[in-house]
Amino acid sequence: MPRSGASPASGGPSWLRPDWPVPESVRAVFTMRGGGVSSGPFASLNVGTQVEDDALAVAENRRRIGVSFDLPAEPAWLSQVHGSRVVRLGSAVTAGAAADGVVTSEAGRVCAIQVADCLPVLFAARDGSVVGAAHAGWRGLAAGVVENTVAALGVPAAQLLAWIGPGIGQAHFEVGPEVRDALIGSAAAGSAAAAFIVNARGRWQCDLVALVRLRLASLGLTAIHGGRWCTFADAENFFSHRRDGRSGRMAALIWLT
Repeated sequence: MPRSGASPASGGPSWLRPDWPVPESVRAVFTMRGGGVSSGPFASLNVGTQVEDDALAVAENRRRIGVSFDLPAEPAWLSQVHGSRVVRLGSAVTAGAAADGVVTSEAGRVCAIQVADCLPVLFAARDGSVVGAAHAGWRGLAAGVVENTVAALGVPAAQLLAWIGPGIGQAHFEVGPEVRDALIGSAAAGSAAAAFIVNARGRWQCDLVALVRLRLASLGLTAIHGGRWCTFADAENFFSHRRDGRSGRMAALIWLT
């Protein structure tokens, strides 16, 4: 499979390193499926605590991630609700907050998004002053999580870079007319209809990556990277809730040094 400038860490967690021209002070990684201790449908590097996996296994998986990537702190794991709320990491305790976007301008605080088909979108200012992440499934997109995260970063969109991580590809993401209508009706600009292809059942194949790109471009953010990996199509490397029903979660992490 193609990787974004990285290969799995030998004997440890498997991962993608975003290939984007950010300053040295910006660090980011996406954890894949391999290198953990979970078993069954959660095998092996599951980071999710809400998927009925063994709590001790999840804790060990998270510990391995912290050690392997030399994280400066425990990631601020959110309670993701497929909404549009964005929190800022600072002096207040925000780990566990009900939100689907997170930003920080403080070094040593780790933004985290969990996914298993929804798109993780990472953001960084070109000058390294602020970073963030958004959990962009179809509900979050329709609610405006991408737009809200860009606004929370507090930097002109033209001065931002974005990286779209692994998510379900168009060939495997069938949706009904109500989902299509919600996403087309909430599009900020351009024609979101082009991101949908009707299938033989009269339903629609949805291109989430195209929709995210459209929304970012409508805000003036054109430095968009990634978006090449399908979680559903690659069971060896990625968890997929739609493919498996019960599955683990992967993590997109970004922080400032």
